Amino acid sequence: MSNVAFTLIVISAFMHALWNLLVKRSRHKTVFIWWMFVASGGLFSLVLLLLPEPFQRPSATTLLLVSIGAVCFVLYHLFNGRAYRGGDLSVVYPLSQTSMIYVPIWGIILLGERLSIAGVCGILLIISGTYAMQLQRLSVSDLLRPFRNLKNRSVRDALTAGFIYSIGSIAEKTGVRDYSPLYFTYILVLIMLFLMSFNMVRPKYRPLIGAELREHWGLILCSGPIMMTSFLTFRYGLNLSPVSYAVPVRQISIVIGVLIGIIFLKESYGRIRLVSALLIMAGAALILLG
Repeated sequence: MSNVAFTLIVISAFMHALWNLLVKRSRHKTVFIWWMFVASGGLFSLVLLLLPEPFQRPSATTLLLVSIGAVCFVLYHLFNGRAYRGGDLSVVYPLSQTSMIYVPIWGIILLGERLSIAGVCGILLIISGTYAMQLQRLSVSDLLRPFRNLKNRSVRDALTAGFIYSIGSIAEKTGVRDYSPLYFTYILVLIMLFLMSFNMVRPKYRPLIGAELREHWGLILCSGPIMMTSFLTFRYGLNLSPVSYAVPVRQISIVIGVLIGIIFLKESYGRIRLVSALLIMAGAALILLG
């Protein structure tokens, strides 16, 4: 993986952790995320007007790929939210991250990507660190807990979220190979905003839209450039690296999120979280070196 691609994805991971911090500070999470896309889409449109580069008309194939990516990511948030409503964080979180298992498989089979031994070891370390991050203690029962009840709806929803995200990642990688990552990201944001807006017209959300804006307009304004930078740097990095590496490396955002929680939110940390963070960092280093 090139230094440029790695740097771009690390920047994306940092911004991803920041906008998740903003979501955590908001009152109505679903409404706030919608406002984030409004702010990001508006800023995006303004920036594009100032660029000398003319808009590149996407082909039908590009539109199909960006639409698949947008639908997959919206469904990912939908299934993830459903899983969290009925399941514990320690069960749902590791299962929703199973996309990292599928993405290298799709990358090798569908895109013909070739991974080095160091890269494969790095991916395995990141998967292990991500999985272990939410464990309460190191024991066989805790390790197997997320998979113990596959009949549970929350477990199925979390697994579905991970699988759907992997499909969206492959669609993105295919799309940015032959089309500008800048305009691909712009169209992606607009389609996701359009899809999420259907949810906002529901009676339970309509009165919350104005209330969230009045209470957290400052956070919403900050979220625009943060989300736009996160989206753009990841897709430019994705254009320069195998998707099998890009998706796992972005899990550095988990480490950044842990550090933000410890330093700024005064959250507690334990040996498991520390070891998990070190595993993720070691895995990212192996991918960079490999």
